[in-house]
Amino acid sequence: MAKVIKYFRVVRGVNMCLLFKLFGCAGRYGCMKKEILATSVVLGLAALALQAREKPLETVNYVDLKKYLGTWFEIAAFPQPFEKGCSCTSATYGLNKDGSIIVKNRCIKNNSLKVTEGKAFVTDKGTNSKLAVQFSWPCKSKYWIIDLAKDYSYAVVGHPNRRFLWILSRRPTLDDQTYNQLVVRAANKGFDVRHLEKTEQIGDLSGF
Repeated sequence: MAKVIKYFRVVRGVNMCLLFKLFGCAGRYGCMKKEILATSVVLGLAALALQAREKPLETVNYVDLKKYLGTWFEIAAFPQPFEKGCSCTSATYGLNKDGSIIVKNRCIKNNSLKVTEGKAFVTDKGTNSKLAVQFSWPCKSKYWIIDLAKDYSYAVVGHPNRRFLWILSRRPTLDDQTYNQLVVRAANKGFDVRHLEKTEQIGDLSGF
């Protein structure tokens, strides 16, 4: 059981109590059942990720770009060198006249506001769920939307190599139950969610 607890601690940002609640647990021997369930969940997530990693990454069926535009707050992500030292990270998307998407990333770094601007291009116009983001010519990075709320209140973005993952929300916070569900679904798509780190958020920087 010590190994199981150690594994769970590595999955940073996941609320264990609420993860248990996703599967239900009550009664006199609830604590013991939770420990058994924890073992099952850990093994299940690891198995799902390993199996799914061999399959092509699936995106959502369709994205309404007009609904997707606006500001998204980074709730958690795989750490990347270009985001090192950042907090309050967000991205704001707008529409250019040529059909491309304006990208404006913001974060607080070294007590200062850092703004990075770029463009995004839809690469699968049948679904709008696969895009390429460019911050400096000629480099482009794949931006695939792999999970999306019906009301566009949250989204999960990944890369087909599964080394990049972002959990996004329209608000600076996301409730634990929804967050945990998204983590499980990301593992089901082959992402090693042990690398997820939650992002510190204190408010909306889109006005700056």
